[in-house]
Amino acid sequence: MTANITLGSPVNYKISLAGNFGEPRPNHFHGGIDIKTDGVEGKPIFSMGDGYISHVSVGIGGYGNALYIHLPEGYTCVYCHLQKFTPQITAMVRKWQYANHTSTGDIHFRPTDLPVARGQLVAVSGNTGSSQAPHLHLEIHDTRTWNMLDPLEFIQNEVTDKMPPVAHGFMAYPKPGEGVFCGASTKLAFPFTSHNLNRIFSAWGKVGFGIWANDYMAITYNRYGVRRTELYVDNHLAFCSDVNDIPVNDNMMMNAWGDYEHYLQYQVWYLKSFVQPGLTLPFLYSDAQHGYINFNEQRDYHITYVLTDFRGNVNKYTFTVKGHRYAIPHKNEIHPLRALRWDRMNNYQLPGMQLIVRPNSLADMVELSPEVKFQSNKLSDAYRFMSTSFPLFNYAQISLRLKKKVKDVSKLYIVNHWNIDKYMGGDYQDGWVVGRARELGAYYEIAYDDVAPIINPIGQGAWNTRHEICIGIVDEGCGIAKYEGFIDNRFVLFENVPKSPWVKCVLSQTPIKRTGKEHILKFVVKDFRNNTRTFMAPFKY
Repeated sequence: MTANITLGSPVNYKISLAGNFGEPRPNHFHGGIDIKTDGVEGKPIFSMGDGYISHVSVGIGGYGNALYIHLPEGYTCVYCHLQKFTPQITAMVRKWQYANHTSTGDIHFRPTDLPVARGQLVAVSGNTGSSQAPHLHLEIHDTRTWNMLDPLEFIQNEVTDKMPPVAHGFMAYPKPGEGVFCGASTKLAFPFTSHNLNRIFSAWGKVGFGIWANDYMAITYNRYGVRRTELYVDNHLAFCSDVNDIPVNDNMMMNAWGDYEHYLQYQVWYLKSFVQPGLTLPFLYSDAQHGYINFNEQRDYHITYVLTDFRGNVNKYTFTVKGHRYAIPHKNEIHPLRALRWDRMNNYQLPGMQLIVRPNSLADMVELSPEVKFQSNKLSDAYRFMSTSFPLFNYAQISLRLKKKVKDVSKLYIVNHWNIDKYMGGDYQDGWVVGRARELGAYYEIAYDDVAPIINPIGQGAWNTRHEICIGIVDEGCGIAKYEGFIDNRFVLFENVPKSPWVKCVLSQTPIKRTGKEHILKFVVKDFRNNTRTFMAPFKY
């Protein structure tokens, strides 16, 4: 999809990118561009076109403070990790937060509430949410489908780029049981030491390829993803990717288009130039052979990669593969009782466990390598399904049998042990706890939480001078679901302090008037199993 409008810059200085659209990331495509803000917060952010603010989100999905501007041409611009909004927007957000007794959420507006003009100040940049450093993350979506679009299509005049993408290496993927490359039936990587490799490779049968490449821009040291990749064999286009117009729900497919296994080991993405049957990314094109090249003649095959960035800067890389008759090893058959298929509902069972994987959750058929930790002193045994990380495209349903009686079954849930423990929900049903699973390499077991979160007031002695109340909230079980603050039984807003376990109330921004008299603070926090703790304290303000 090519933009049919040109938008203005969201900043008032020359744009330099920390990341571009569609870059491969674990579990997702980079859904926008990261515009540098010189390593600081507080840069003014402007509307890129005439339209209206359709909604604002606070603390949702790693975006931190985010602003959505709907354009009448059918696009929505999303500005993320903002420090703060303009006063008019902030006032409407505050009104919603007080009405709903929460600091986080999606606040939607009518078209007449907050109209904006191109170039109008709407916010200042920040480092909120899952941002690792101050910057502006900018996304543009098709308002109707919500597909992610390349923002550089809309602001080409604001970005200078004369450097073409660069390939670092290619990977050969012999199709199991149907091909070999350089005598091997396993994948092999080779560096691009020049644009035209002199080495003559050999292959027989069906082989797919993948490429490790990055785009670059002259004004910065950063590496970016490649917009367009084409693979030709003897001038026949076998595969093409043009990274744009990505459905949000296809984000997890990044792990299948890219060589996720290789990335985990080396932190380098080889992107495959062939298409597995369960991979439905709409920006991938392949021929009738799904991008595989069939080396079935004893002759030279000329392979060419063409890499193009959004500006049309191009680099080509070539190598030659000689068709050489090899014996092709038989494919290792997948055990039918441990198989998961990409095209149907899968119901996998072990004693005390059931896993239901929906269709279209995998790129291809896979074989599970299950492991069970028998735990006589726990509420359930612990189960995992792969020996390494293997995320599904969609959540699966996991059911675990409860081995012990508990006081309150509503306190049970499924926990995922992967780096940090993750709450995966859970409903008790006739001796089983039913929750969600996505990472097949994690261990899953039943957990029980009847302990309320911990509340730690911070700096009580300084409340009078700072006119702020800071509170630390921690939960070592299922996690914090909600918190509320009250002064003299009136709701007051506590907001997250970025990059910390604290929440903060700025008293001057509350309905409480400063009188110098004593007030009563009440702070209530609840976790995902409805365990609640209340903290109360007097203070003067």
